[in-house]
Amino acid sequence: LNMGIPFSDEDLQEPVQHIIDSKIAPMLSQDGGAMSLLCIKDSIIYIQLQGACVGCAASPSTLKYIVEKELKSAIHPELIIKNVPAGMEDRLEEL
Repeated sequence: LNMGIPFSDEDLQEPVQHIIDSKIAPMLSQDGGAMSLLCIKDSIIYIQLQGACVGCAASPSTLKYIVEKELKSAIHPELIIKNVPAGMEDRLEEL
């Protein structure tokens, strides 16, 4: 467990989903992209970039400068966010 983050995975679920729905998804949808929250385990937020984000060269930047920035500033600066490539949903421990 990440001791720097004072929330349980369950505590994080609702605020993370809220930030995604209210701030991140609208930004991504302008470019035809989308994102879903897959799960939160040990304070690591597993998301999946979808739509136009898949295979887009800018998606690592999107992850870092939009997704991470919004979640870290809104919730906690030490959050870890990982993008899960399609097909890897059942193998999160390999990421």
